[in-house]
Amino acid sequence: MSGHSKWATIKRKKATIDAKRGKLFSRLSKEISVAARSGGDISFNPRLRLLVDKAREANMPMDNITRAIKKGTGELPGAQYEAQLYEGYGPFGIAVMVDTLSDNKNRTVAEIRRIFTVKSGSLGESGSVNWMFAKLGVVQATGTGVTEDELLEKLIDFDIKDIAHDENVFTITCDTKSVEPIKNLVASLGLKVESAEVEWVAQNTTQLSTEQAEKAYEFLNELEEHDDVQNVYTNLTT
Repeated sequence: MSGHSKWATIKRKKATIDAKRGKLFSRLSKEISVAARSGGDISFNPRLRLLVDKAREANMPMDNITRAIKKGTGELPGAQYEAQLYEGYGPFGIAVMVDTLSDNKNRTVAEIRRIFTVKSGSLGESGSVNWMFAKLGVVQATGTGVTEDELLEKLIDFDIKDIAHDENVFTITCDTKSVEPIKNLVASLGLKVESAEVEWVAQNTTQLSTEQAEKAYEFLNELEEHDDVQNVYTNLTT
């Protein structure tokens, strides 16, 4: 299950670039607004609390966060974003899941389908590839003060699916309800939490040749660049 780290590494580096150009703030604002529909008090809304923490860690101004929450609760006017999950096959048969938030579903599906088609993929029906994935919590943290065995021992009481360690990055895959407590525990150990999300994690992974993988990542990056796309998941590992 830890084989998704290659795409995770690419996305982590891309997030740094997105933060610099403000694109990350736009994505976070959408997610915060949607999460706030279930209640604007972070004490009673764990999803909103995680997103607000993520926004603060990205140095998103508090005014922006508050405004996004108020748009979600209806205290301020704003576009109504709807979540949609798209599934399909990319170049060379890789399985792909695309999370979107859009105020115009017809526009979004047309543009996502175009990207799939132009890059030799095909957008599928609902359920066409999600059977290959599981919705799990994924916590990524960096640091050198803890070994993988030590971290595993500290997490023994949680429902851990997998722990991977690559280039000083720990990737902990867990039950979705364990994301926040694991994030807090990892931070208390002196590790820097890079992300704490609920993601679609491939249960079985696939590999491509270097040349094929480069074309596949071009396709995945183009999807990620779309303004309505919040996240892209794949079973490609190399």
